[in-house]
Amino acid sequence: MTASRTATAVAHSNIALSKYWGKLPVEGNYPAVPSLSVTLGAMSTTTTVRFDPSLAEDTLVLNGEALGGATRPTQRASELLERVRRASGVTDFASVHSANDFPTASGLASSASGFAALALAAVTAAGLDWSLDRVADLARRSSASAARSIFGGFVALEDGVATPVAPPSALAMRVLVCVTTEAAKTTSSTDGMRHTQDASPYYAAWLQDAPKAHAQLRAALAQGDWPRLGQIAERSALAMHACAMAAGVVYMTGATLAALAEVRTMRSQGILAYATIDAGPHLKCLVREADAEQARARLAQVAGVIRVLESAPGQGARIVPGL
Repeated sequence: MTASRTATAVAHSNIALSKYWGKLPVEGNYPAVPSLSVTLGAMSTTTTVRFDPSLAEDTLVLNGEALGGATRPTQRASELLERVRRASGVTDFASVHSANDFPTASGLASSASGFAALALAAVTAAGLDWSLDRVADLARRSSASAARSIFGGFVALEDGVATPVAPPSALAMRVLVCVTTEAAKTTSSTDGMRHTQDASPYYAAWLQDAPKAHAQLRAALAQGDWPRLGQIAERSALAMHACAMAAGVVYMTGATLAALAEVRTMRSQGILAYATIDAGPHLKCLVREADAEQARARLAQVAGVIRVLESAPGQGARIVPGL
């Protein structure tokens, strides 16, 4: 490769409605259970990859901060880039500049949007003419949930394969993200999953129940059954956290529980709001579009909630020309 090649991609975070927690004991980073997510149009990562013959190693600038080559984020990026180099014949190292417009590494799926954007930008910069399915497989090897962020709308991840199952317009829904901290979480999802698998007395039950909940949620989505979808999503999240908490892995805080209580209060008063919580302290409230303004105002008043982000289902990862 004799000249620099550059590409910029944008990808969006996603929130799992039926949760993935745990990995199969095989190579390749395969989830232990299926999941179904919604891609969030209002939360994005923009990543530029430049293969440059003058570089002596891969470099990563994340949210304006240059990270050293020995850091875990840089190492994970280099692992993905090396897969692209092997597939394309490119031998140059790459500079990666990536920025999120939402809190990073705090339970808002920044790794999903980050690795989805990195995978698409790297493949494009290397001149590979890959399908989105193949790009999703590349992203999954670094972050399983990143495979879902390659696609827009509602996306299933089953047996390691991400498949779009409904467009963003399938439901007139909004996701209200109750941000409770700007700090990174102390236990990564990977470490949390590993400890849950090793130590939770409920992990075997989770492996049996999660696929059933996933199938039920897919059916509710296909039928447009909002109450059923919300109920299953909330139960899936609580089951995941119960399994993790039994192993001593606790992501919820007082603010998380206070927001959950407010969601349940709203539901008792006729607002069809439902909660989901990923591996972090931020509660996400699922509401119909017509109820979003009222629900957002109420959640903003919950003690410990710093701000509330609102998102509609969004589009998949894409190359941004000219950047």
